[in-house]
Amino acid sequence: METNQSDDALLFPEATVETLPEKLRQAVKRAGWEKLTPVQARAIPYFLGGRDLMAQSRTGSGKTAAFILPALDMIDPAKACCQMLVLVPTRELAKQVAAEATMLAGDGGVRVVPVYGGVSYGPQIKAFKEGAHLVVGTPGRVLDHLLQRSLKLDQLALLVFDEADRMLSMGFYPDMCAVKSHLPAKRILSHMFSATFPERVISLANQFLHDPERLSLSSDHVHVTDTAHVYYEVPAMEKDRALVRIIEIENPDSAIVFCNTKARVNYLTAVLQRFGYNADMLSADLGQNAREEVLTRLREGKVKFLIATDIAARGIDIPALSHVIQYEPPEDQEAYIHRAGRTGRAGATGTAVSLLAGMESIDMNRIAKRYEINLEKRELPTDADVETIVSQRLTASLEALLRSRDKLQVERMQRFLPLARSLAGDEDACKLVAMLLDDTYQETLHAISEDMSRKLNAKAKDSCRRQSENKSKKRRR
Repeated sequence: METNQSDDALLFPEATVETLPEKLRQAVKRAGWEKLTPVQARAIPYFLGGRDLMAQSRTGSGKTAAFILPALDMIDPAKACCQMLVLVPTRELAKQVAAEATMLAGDGGVRVVPVYGGVSYGPQIKAFKEGAHLVVGTPGRVLDHLLQRSLKLDQLALLVFDEADRMLSMGFYPDMCAVKSHLPAKRILSHMFSATFPERVISLANQFLHDPERLSLSSDHVHVTDTAHVYYEVPAMEKDRALVRIIEIENPDSAIVFCNTKARVNYLTAVLQRFGYNADMLSADLGQNAREEVLTRLREGKVKFLIATDIAARGIDIPALSHVIQYEPPEDQEAYIHRAGRTGRAGATGTAVSLLAGMESIDMNRIAKRYEINLEKRELPTDADVETIVSQRLTASLEALLRSRDKLQVERMQRFLPLARSLAGDEDACKLVAMLLDDTYQETLHAISEDMSRKLNAKAKDSCRRQSENKSKKRRR
């Protein structure tokens, strides 16, 4: 159910510092805050009221305190066990959330531990043995501890997904599904925070949340938003490479990329295909049968990026489109509305992205003013930003593959450890490793078609089901 945003339609009245329980007022005072942010004011009552919630809120909106503050009133420090689990997409966010939780908890006895890969297991296991109450971690490392039984969730009462869309973007879905099989059979209060709610995030919420309310929040306002309108200012001569970097950061499930001319469509399709993206074009030059074939492949998820002009894309309807990318603003202002309207359908949220170079910003501002569109400017990703995000995604994917290997496969793998160490220590030989990693990334994360993704997700669900059945059998014994 989606809540309307008027006060009388909300299930719970908005919270203020004065209406918070005394323990939480002390935490707010310790943080030096004079009032709650919109996401805190709206989301905290759902926690305290015991209702599951999906909250649309961006980074920097104060959402961490929106779930940490009420948790402090619900965690029992006398019980030396994990009572709250917060899943996050990166080690940086795990450390950030854990630090804020520790600060808000003060000397109240709530023990917090961040859990992420790339560091020794020892200190994390030690923290679990000492009775960590609040665990903040990446899905992969949390799953590792659950499989090793160094972490148990038998007494878990609170579950939070922070930046859920980003976790899915990084390929953590199978790990999250596997974590689910370790949750207790009882109902757990669960909240999900996400900057957007594309179809896959809604699907994840349906698996973990019980009849959740849904709030759409920004850093300053509470409002209903089906489509986010964002833009990047890009150098005119580097627009194609800028698009590649934006695609890596946005990581759309599926997208239509609009161009104004057939020549631009042909060029951009070639560029994206050469970069390894699953892309095809829709041109007015194509015959009807060829057009239908391309659209069928797009609807079935066999094409991830469709590059087209307004004329070629006229009349097509793709319900699950997560992004519309405007490589250049339309020559006709009204065309922007038609383009952007192709995403954010069927109850999901979508994103309309515009690449603006030079005077194109003036054209875009005119469109925004005419249709009263709230444009959000995002900083163009750097090569370093892309290197970081692709490394995180690939690491998560490889860790999941390693966990899926049986003992014989692990034994066989040992033969290549000496070679791996020697390659890692030689600058020229590192290029061989980089080549293999690039091929793996393209094969597993970008070149993969959506129908294959659905098959992989189905396998993950089946694995979760089997693990749950095995767990139930052990309990009956």
